[in-house]
Amino acid sequence: MNLPILAYGNNLLKQKCLQINEITPEIHQLVNDMWDTMENANGCGLASSQIGKPLQLFVVDSQITYQNLDTEDQILYFEKGDKGIKETFINAKMIRSSEETWEDYEGCLSIPGLSQKVKRPWEITIEYLDRNFIKHTKTFKGMTARIIQHEYDHTLGVLYINRLKPLTKKLMESKLKKIASGNIVTGYPMKF
Repeated sequence: MNLPILAYGNNLLKQKCLQINEITPEIHQLVNDMWDTMENANGCGLASSQIGKPLQLFVVDSQITYQNLDTEDQILYFEKGDKGIKETFINAKMIRSSEETWEDYEGCLSIPGLSQKVKRPWEITIEYLDRNFIKHTKTFKGMTARIIQHEYDHTLGVLYINRLKPLTKKLMESKLKKIASGNIVTGYPMKF
C-alpha cells in the first residue's frame, strides 16, 4: 500500500524511534508498505517515522541509484564490484565509521525539492536485523553507506538539514516553511 509521507515540520520526524521486539504480521505489512511508498516516490531510502510509525526501521535501495548513474559516477560513488543493495534494516546500530569523509548532495522525501551537501563518513559498519529478524553485521561504503546513514539518522530523530551549517539552513528557511505549510506540489502523497 502506498502511504503518505510526513512533511518537514511534523514533530514525529524529530522523535527518537522505538525498538522492534518481534516480527508480527503488522511489521511485515509495514515493511511491504514502506517499499511500495518509497518506490512510488522514486526514493532510494525511507524510514518508518516518515510514514508516521516511529520505529527503528528503514529500507534502502542503492541498486536503483547505481543503475541510474553513468559509468564514471558508478566508479566514483561505488567501490569496485559493488552494485548497491536492496535491504530492510530493523533496530540498526552504527558500530563504526571511517575517519575518511566526503561531501555530496542529499535530499529527503519529507523535504521535497531541496538538497544540500552533507559531510559523511565514506565507510560504516552497522549491526541490524533484516526483514526476517536475522542479525547481520556488515560494512558498507560510498553511496550505499551515505543512504544508510541518512535513513539511520531518521531513527534518531535527525534530518539531514540538522547536519548543515547554520547559515546554509537559514538560507533554506522560506522554502522549509512552504513545505511545512503544505504549499508545495509533489508527485507522491504527503501529509502536512
